[in-house]
Amino acid sequence: MYYTYLLKSEKDGGFYIGYSQNVERRLKEHKDGLVDSTKNRRPIKLVYLEGYDSVEKARAREMKLKEFGSAYQALIKRLGLR
Repeated sequence: MYYTYLLKSEKDGGFYIGYSQNVERRLKEHKDGLVDSTKNRRPIKLVYLEGYDSVEKARAREMKLKEFGSAYQALIKRLGLR
């Protein structure tokens, strides 16, 4: 399985969108400051996770969300995050 995930910075309230086959490992990397784009935004928490049967589908969803268009806005609204 591959996963698209959404993290929220508890420091600045911003979001990070990513994908991984091993979310546990990837989340630990984020929390340990090993990811440049989130290391100065810690602490971070996982707020959403979607599973896919292929890396292509997970990556496509990540890219769609990173357009910050209607898919992103709908997800944030549905989760009640803003």
